[in-house]
Amino acid sequence: RAAKSTRTVVIAGVPDGLLRDDVMADILTIHFQKSGNNGGDVEEVTYPTGNKGVAYVTFEDQRVVESVLKKDDHRLEDKRLPQSYPLQVTPYCEKVSSCISHL
Repeated sequence: RAAKSTRTVVIAGVPDGLLRDDVMADILTIHFQKSGNNGGDVEEVTYPTGNKGVAYVTFEDQRVVESVLKKDDHRLEDKRLPQSYPLQVTPYCEKVSSCISHL
C-alpha cells in the first residue's frame, strides 16, 4: 500500500461557510467517488483544514490520484449547494500554500 501522502490530493476552492463541515466533507466524498470525475474509493476526507476553502482527499488506491489529477474541470455540484463550484485539484504537498496556485 502506497504511503498516505501519495494517495492524497489537495482540493482548493471548497465553498466556505455554506454548509456544516461534515456535510461538505460528505459532498466532497461523493464527488471524488464518482467515476465521471475520474474518482474511486475514498479512504478519508479532511475538512476543514487550517487553510480556508481547502480540503484533503485520500484515496484507497494511488492510481485514482493520477486519474483525478488528469481531469481538467472538477466542479462541485450537489443539490444542497446553491451553484456549482470549480475545484482546483493538486498533488499533496507539505506546504499547501506553495502547491496551490492562487486563482
